[in-house]
Amino acid sequence: MSIGPKQMLELGKLAKQFDFGKLAKLSQKVDLGELMEVASNLDAATLKTMMKMAKAGKVEKDLPEVNGDFYDIASTFTPEQREFQMTIRKFMEEEVKPLINENYQNDTFPRELFDKIRDLKLIDAVYTPEGERTADAAIMEGIATMEMSRIDVSTAVGFGVHAGLAMGAVYVGGSEEQKAHWMPKLRNLETIAAFGLTEPKVGSGTAGGLTTTCRREGNTWVLNGQKKWIGNSTFADVVIIWAREKTIDKTHEDNGKVRGFIVETKNIGYSVEKIMGKTAMRMVENGLITLTDCKVTEDHRLQNIESFKDVAVVLRLTRAGVAWQGAGCAMGAYEIALKYAQERQQFGRAIGNFQLIQDKLVTMLGNVTAMQTMCLRLSHMQDEGKMADEHASLAKVYCAKRCRESVALARDLHGGNGILMEYDVARFFNDAEAIYSYEGTNEMNTLVVGKAITGFSAFV
Repeated sequence: MSIGPKQMLELGKLAKQFDFGKLAKLSQKVDLGELMEVASNLDAATLKTMMKMAKAGKVEKDLPEVNGDFYDIASTFTPEQREFQMTIRKFMEEEVKPLINENYQNDTFPRELFDKIRDLKLIDAVYTPEGERTADAAIMEGIATMEMSRIDVSTAVGFGVHAGLAMGAVYVGGSEEQKAHWMPKLRNLETIAAFGLTEPKVGSGTAGGLTTTCRREGNTWVLNGQKKWIGNSTFADVVIIWAREKTIDKTHEDNGKVRGFIVETKNIGYSVEKIMGKTAMRMVENGLITLTDCKVTEDHRLQNIESFKDVAVVLRLTRAGVAWQGAGCAMGAYEIALKYAQERQQFGRAIGNFQLIQDKLVTMLGNVTAMQTMCLRLSHMQDEGKMADEHASLAKVYCAKRCRESVALARDLHGGNGILMEYDVARFFNDAEAIYSYEGTNEMNTLVVGKAITGFSAFV
């Protein structure tokens, strides 16, 4: 084929555009003649598509901000609530995040976090100096729980055991004198507390099967039994222990009353063994407590606790927090997965370009958004005095289930990197299993809601 003057002119212009250095490098990778043969046989549309795909992996573009609050629920917060949220976010990202993985792998909780929580006065948002709950206590607890769980669920649990369950037990069950004595110490974290309800052989059945016993001897109570899975118990100063009363007089049947006690861990007859070998929430220090003729004075008995119904009031006070944990855990996993999808390169471009990856991210985001809005409404109901057991149980069931799905998708999106601690998502994946099982298993909470909506009890 002969080349005319016009074609020679075009080739001359084309030659000026060539970077012969790059052309030489390309010739080392492919047969240039074969490449030209293939390209010359492609139609214009196919060539344009190929060029677009080739450029997609190289052109830098401004990507959307990684943000797990898609519906902007933060915009509904008061200025004080928003400031509280950002204070915790800064604390978690700067103070907690660098400590997590090492402590997680060592099964240790960094005690210094309590000192920092004290300095930030986080509990002041939930309890007043007089030991009363603030007007928006449930919202504040929810914000704190979500923001902590977004970075690390274990931190949220350590905080929640103390400020939620233990302080809630004193708030609900303590006399005015007891509240005046203990609440300031707990509020200022001068005294660290744990909450001892679950037992080695009794989890969901504690309402009717509490085996830890207490008997009165004059002005003293003698406690015997064991408690398992008790967070903070390995280093706490006091533990709220729940026990069933036994009478000394053998001519009378045991009254079966449930009592609550503020047990100081220095008491003779109190011992705790750290539970090892967990695969979830490894930074929470759970303990197996053994009480062997442990003596507690009458002034350490929570005066307003008479039955398990009173214990249920405490649990109702804090159950919404577990739903918030699920929302925060899923939110953190989603944000990690989204950032990874924007940065991880495969086949010449970020994996966020692929349809299957986007499907996973959208499913996660939908779950997170639904959980956030459900939890927010639940906390409003709680602050308004409208929340019933079934409301809290539904949120726990739904959020635990959707959290479990979301963290699995986030781990899957990371491929093999998803099982490495350095990518963080494996920790969220593991922690979701604990959220699903504790504070009332999802099955038990399902039956609470089922009874409320059908009028029939399916409990055994």
